[in-house]
Amino acid sequence: MRQYASPHGLSPHNGHQSGGCLHGVTVTDEYRWLEDDNAPATKAWVEAQNRMTFGWLEQVPERQAIRERLTKLWNYERFGIPFKRGNRYFFSRNDGLQNQAVLYTLANLEDAPRVLLDPNQLSKDGTVALAGYTISDDGANMAYGLAVAGSDWQEWKVRDVASGQDLPDLVKWVKFSGAAWTRDGKGFFYSRYDEPAPGAKLTGANYYHKLYFHQLGTAQTADRLIYERPDQKEWGFSGEVTEDGRYLVISSSHGTSPKRRVFYLDLQTPGAAVVPLLTDFDAAYDFIDNDGTVFWFRTDLQAPRGRVLAIDIMQPERARWREVIPQGPETIVGAGTVGGRFVLNYLKDAHTVVRLFHLDGRLEREVALPGIGSAGGFGGRRKETETFYSFTSYTAPGTIFRYDLTTGASTVFRAPKVDFDSAAYETRQVFYASKDGTRVPMFITHRKGMRLDGSNPTILYGYGGFNIPLTPSFSVAMAAWLEKGGVYAVANLRGGGEYGEEWHQAGTKLRKQNVFNDFIAAGEWLVANRYTRSARLAIMGGSNGGLLVGAVLNQRPDLFGAALPAVGVMDMLRFHKFTIGWAWISDYGTPENPEEFKALYAYSPLHNIRPGTRYPSVLVTTGDHDDRVVPAHSFKYTAALQKAQAGSAPILIRVETKAGHGAGKPTAKLIEEAADRQAFLLRALGLSSAGR
Repeated sequence: MRQYASPHGLSPHNGHQSGGCLHGVTVTDEYRWLEDDNAPATKAWVEAQNRMTFGWLEQVPERQAIRERLTKLWNYERFGIPFKRGNRYFFSRNDGLQNQAVLYTLANLEDAPRVLLDPNQLSKDGTVALAGYTISDDGANMAYGLAVAGSDWQEWKVRDVASGQDLPDLVKWVKFSGAAWTRDGKGFFYSRYDEPAPGAKLTGANYYHKLYFHQLGTAQTADRLIYERPDQKEWGFSGEVTEDGRYLVISSSHGTSPKRRVFYLDLQTPGAAVVPLLTDFDAAYDFIDNDGTVFWFRTDLQAPRGRVLAIDIMQPERARWREVIPQGPETIVGAGTVGGRFVLNYLKDAHTVVRLFHLDGRLEREVALPGIGSAGGFGGRRKETETFYSFTSYTAPGTIFRYDLTTGASTVFRAPKVDFDSAAYETRQVFYASKDGTRVPMFITHRKGMRLDGSNPTILYGYGGFNIPLTPSFSVAMAAWLEKGGVYAVANLRGGGEYGEEWHQAGTKLRKQNVFNDFIAAGEWLVANRYTRSARLAIMGGSNGGLLVGAVLNQRPDLFGAALPAVGVMDMLRFHKFTIGWAWISDYGTPENPEEFKALYAYSPLHNIRPGTRYPSVLVTTGDHDDRVVPAHSFKYTAALQKAQAGSAPILIRVETKAGHGAGKPTAKLIEEAADRQAFLLRALGLSSAGR
């Protein structure tokens, strides 16, 4: 049966549309017309697909109960990590069901907090999000960015902290940037692109990032251009002012590679020029802090798991570089200074270890964390004696701790209370062998005492790319899944950042197939060890993880009972032609290169769909304002998969309106989407009273 095939009569084309000839291979692109998100035919296709999808979901009797349970679970306080500027503290809080977290300030930790910015007041549906903010060093002003409907584009404004009123300042066309205040608070540095051409805001390629300085009280047209590279359209720039206020440190990226170039500007010397410091683009160089002219960097230069180097900018020759903290057995994923100490965040088999070091590199102590999980924060200034951090696990939501740097004692600052019995569930870490024998870790969470009889519905989640590690974190949606007897497994695939740069590189470009092999092996392990069986095994991933799900589904459709690819990169021959897609070449390679084209074409989810195949149930999700991974990827993939499906399992797509890649999505939309995913899985895995 093909009752869930694509709606007919919407395509303006008949037959195959050629995508052209690449390296002697004729590539068809039958659904190229779906790339035009403004075309009436595309809009009609989306409307018809949503009608079909929501009609299917409405037939799941448990859907409303799932939504109600998720709403109750989601209704708990969630806190951001506090920090101090001037004489005030700042932190965010969501009371539970607020679409966006609210930013608060207070003078003393015992005081009642005062609302500084409530994004929920900026739109009726919660689709205007606070995308970033920076407080001036004296705590007087806040520069903050707003994103609308999930777009990566931001507008930055300035708010007076004392009065809570906005100043006239407005900075537009900001993307992939924060704000860095000068120490006198007279202005801030930021990065932006030129205004896009009409109609190209959500799809046009982003090139020629530029670093500017905005002086308070002036129009954006008067902003001073600090640095640009007209000869390098793909370089990105970010600026950071050193704590002593002396230097602007400019970090230059190229695509999504962790490698960096570094420049600096002496802010105390009028008319000073930007000075190149690290220009070989041979390693990651993440600026930590400085002591006068000595700059400290976290780097993977000759140390794939990371180390800390000191470079004197007055004597920057490599022979004079000094190693402060050497590489260890664990991977450094974060480094900062607070209270006259280095704070290093390590990953040990994908969970957090935090250590404090003296500035000369001597180990002071390891922070005693509540358990195996993920910790983050530990920010602050050089003279402070306290810092704050969050800790979370797969079964416990994020608790905020205050850490006394003098005594080493942690005390709870804010602890959430969620309607979930964490003690009834357990997480264990296993290691399994991938196709080539590589040892891969995986976290598995489920109810205590669960029987391993092969009947448990299981979600296997993965990402495997861009040096990003997957570490334990609490998910309301997964809590609801666990309550229903489900298993949640997270595989730490190659391509991620769990074991340093070598682990990352092992899952890139010509070696990307390693990522898919790791994921397939994880599924096989879960089945072989009787956690589940193929008919009850669902795979899930978003963005690069959506690519993962799409590729693996093509390679092993027999292994899975359902698939949930979200905002995925599905067309590996055209990904680089939209918005910031060109930046992913550092991980994926480029179809312009013959060898890399061969690898991309071999796994591209869109191009490896096989007509006449019995695919499992699939629910694709995307957003109509996704300008990171444009929705055309999901549109074309869904249309092709629907046409190829030889079985009766549904191939559906859910297109969220006024939503982007995921950041800033309102709570209401998160709940609706999570409920629909779980309703889909219940029916697709044969667990719903509705059947399939």
